[in-house]
Amino acid sequence: MNFSALTKFLDRLPSLGVPGCDCLIYYHHQPVYRHTSGYYDIENQIKMKEDALYNLYSASKLVTCTAALQLYEQGAFLFKDPLYEYIPEFKRVRVNENGVVREAKNPILIEDLFSMRSGITHDIRIKPITEMKQATGGRCPTLKVAQALAEEPLLFEPHTHYHYGLSHDVLGALVEVLSGQTLGEYCQKNIFEPLGMTETTYLPNGDTEARLAPLYMLLPEEKKTMKISSRNVFRLGDEHESGGAGIISSVEDFIKLAECLCNYGKTPTGEKVLSRGTIELMRTNQLDDVCLQDFDWPDLVGYGYGLGVRTMIDRAQSGSPGSYGEFGWGGAAGAYVLIDPEAELAVYYAQHMLESLEPYIHPRLRNIIYTCLDA
Repeated sequence: MNFSALTKFLDRLPSLGVPGCDCLIYYHHQPVYRHTSGYYDIENQIKMKEDALYNLYSASKLVTCTAALQLYEQGAFLFKDPLYEYIPEFKRVRVNENGVVREAKNPILIEDLFSMRSGITHDIRIKPITEMKQATGGRCPTLKVAQALAEEPLLFEPHTHYHYGLSHDVLGALVEVLSGQTLGEYCQKNIFEPLGMTETTYLPNGDTEARLAPLYMLLPEEKKTMKISSRNVFRLGDEHESGGAGIISSVEDFIKLAECLCNYGKTPTGEKVLSRGTIELMRTNQLDDVCLQDFDWPDLVGYGYGLGVRTMIDRAQSGSPGSYGEFGWGGAAGAYVLIDPEAELAVYYAQHMLESLEPYIHPRLRNIIYTCLDA
């Protein structure tokens, strides 16, 4: 192994606008590389901190899907179950078809939440959410958010297309219904504690906020980076634990989940978080040809979408030197998770900048890491 090319790449990112970054790699289930670059706080010239906390945004989805899959393993639901059997507000969903709203022909199935084929919007500014926020005095409990989303017409007939929406926020609410706990309580007991993730939370407190890395926004046309509020707009209220975008964590904490999934669901002490078969199902492409056309992220050519994760299905199209079935996800501020059980490789890369340069950084980061392992 020779990671000099990776270090050089990470050290170059601040010149592209990234304020700072941190990358941690596990190989053959052992930590083999850690490097920080740039600044935690540009204005005050504070170098990147290894103990910084970050809004994970959509990287949170890995936790939500892991939690829901645990309940699947316990027989709490089947993937073909209609969602309304557990959250009745989804009994009569409507579809907005070219501006004409009609009742949906098909129910949303639980598998549609995992695979983003539900038709649920990504817009948190819709009227039902605004009204729910007012009705709850700004608390916005997780289940109430899901129930509000049931009032908004779907973007298409369930199961017919892929759309990156708030499906995993509804999946987080489903975890609450099935477990009888809040999403945070369930994940704390069944994921964070077994993995020793002591710095991961949905609802920040004073200490968390003090350690939260400043958040930046890249202004590409002006070629500069601007510090903005670190408030996560997808955390709608004091009681909203967003399954799709709500977690705060550190690099050393979140790599523990990636490494567990890389080890087919087992912790370093041998405790099972998920079974091997469920991991295989999680990283199996769920999208048909029509939905794959919808899954048109420029940095994910050659990938399909499994149960809440990208999954590599075409090496030639992806340009990836990794294994088929390499999987993971990212986040709006630039987080990147790579999990390759065949190669026994788990990667977590963190930065805290919106307009994150993800299409440029993530594929290059992936390719460099694989080639460094063979150096």
